[in-house]
Amino acid sequence: MSTAPTPSSSTTDASEPRRAFEPVAKRALVIGLDGATFDVLDPLMEEGRMPRLKAAIESGVAGPLRSTTPPITPAAWTTFLTGKQPGSHGIIDFEGYDTRTNKLRLNSTRALDHVRTIWNVLGDSGFRVGSVNVPMTYPPVPVNGFMVSGFETPGPEADFAYPPELKSRILDRWSDPTLGTNWRRKTLGGDKLFTENVAYMAGSFHQGTAMTKWLGDEYGWDAMMVVLKLVDNLQHKTWKYLDPRWSDRNPVRRDIAKGCFSELDKAVGDLLDYAEAHEASVVMVSDHGHGSLEGKIQPNLLLQRWGYLTIRGGGAQKATRARHLADRFAGKTKKFARDGDVAHDLAVDFERTKACIMHAGMAGFLYINLKDRQPCGIVPQDEYEALRDELTARLLGDECRAVDPNGKTIQLFSAVHKPEELYGVSREDQPWLPDLILSPHDSLAVVRKIRGGDVVRWLPYRKLEGTHRSDGILVATGPGIAAGRKVKAHIVDCAPTILAMLGLRIPSDMEGSVITDMFDRALTIETEQAQRVEPSSDTGEVFSAEEMKQVTDRLADLGYLQ
Repeated sequence: MSTAPTPSSSTTDASEPRRAFEPVAKRALVIGLDGATFDVLDPLMEEGRMPRLKAAIESGVAGPLRSTTPPITPAAWTTFLTGKQPGSHGIIDFEGYDTRTNKLRLNSTRALDHVRTIWNVLGDSGFRVGSVNVPMTYPPVPVNGFMVSGFETPGPEADFAYPPELKSRILDRWSDPTLGTNWRRKTLGGDKLFTENVAYMAGSFHQGTAMTKWLGDEYGWDAMMVVLKLVDNLQHKTWKYLDPRWSDRNPVRRDIAKGCFSELDKAVGDLLDYAEAHEASVVMVSDHGHGSLEGKIQPNLLLQRWGYLTIRGGGAQKATRARHLADRFAGKTKKFARDGDVAHDLAVDFERTKACIMHAGMAGFLYINLKDRQPCGIVPQDEYEALRDELTARLLGDECRAVDPNGKTIQLFSAVHKPEELYGVSREDQPWLPDLILSPHDSLAVVRKIRGGDVVRWLPYRKLEGTHRSDGILVATGPGIAAGRKVKAHIVDCAPTILAMLGLRIPSDMEGSVITDMFDRALTIETEQAQRVEPSSDTGEVFSAEEMKQVTDRLADLGYLQ
């Protein structure tokens, strides 16, 4: 792996990168707006609140960017970075389930040591690269430049920067470089606390911009990326004030939330100016879109009713609930599975359970309790496929229809996928994959816990939040980019597109296509044999107990790990 260049105040001092072809763009600046959707941005641009974004779209190209299935942050951003679908790169959720131990773990860059990212490909050709606050980059890995890890970083005490000496230099300037503060709640906090919470998010946009410019100037860059993560958090927490169905109920908070997008536009404008000064083309993307979260599905309750899942007797479920509340009262992790032990905290009797949702991050990840795979597996291998088909039929059948609060009958699950068919891989090559992936109706999210007797827990207005949708955004502007053109693409297309625009061949194992309509001229598009990567033998836990608490609290605050 290449090492970092010596810090420099100029981007022109180092040698030129080695390109295979004449590039369309001399440099590329990628701006990630986590969770951004045109459903929100278009009305704000029409109101004149986001003039810089509107100008960028008018001078360049724009359109929907389809996310991964499921459309969740770790899967989607990793697909952006690798040009591979989740079934190939190995990240489908914040958590991963180990069938050998029946335990969960938090995913990190250690789960990606078998794949190359766009930074590896660029760095190997002499490109100076930079990554700022991109999700799924903790712990940071060596690159030919610098890396400041993303929001799954436990906190400023962790080793969040590469090269390592960069950490102290950043902390001299910014006390909270990983921007991990949760949305604060306080009895009678009212509009004042709401304003403070939103102001923190607006400040994160400007801090991300300032950090990006400072790092770019210090190290030099040919390709650089920053993700303004709290765009997603803002929508999770303020969706009912942005959604036109409810926004007029509280015009004060509506205008505060919209004002935060005006600050986002200023931060984006600052980055656009920085790119122009360095003759860089800009690619602006989101990992997924956003929409309303109006209810939560409990498929493990369905599995229990249908006889596929058994809860331990003797009040085990009540004891589990009491432990969970005691942990929260003591300030311990909100994570539902204590120490990753699903059997302990879900109160599941695996010796009498055929199937269970082991983790859920908006979608549900179902595992069959397969004999000779899980420690207490009971389902014979020759019954595996029949059971998958049976569960799929029931989850998509009449038993999984419900009437929403508006009186409309909906199907709880929009799709139930066999992952090998969804991602085009084999179960033999990817044994870690869940047996089924449950994609919920747009307004719903899947949770793994069982609370009460209702399959769907509809949310009252005061608890309405946002959740993810499949269509994010793609905007490109600058040298070599076509003007005023509409495009449509998939997030897996981004890595090969950036490599092609910078004049490089595309590794043969990337699964996306170059978005040719983005450019004002024809590109040379060729592939090259992908380099083989040997996975590391280091399989130890990345997070300490305290770090696990910090990260899982943050994820739980956004509605994950339930």
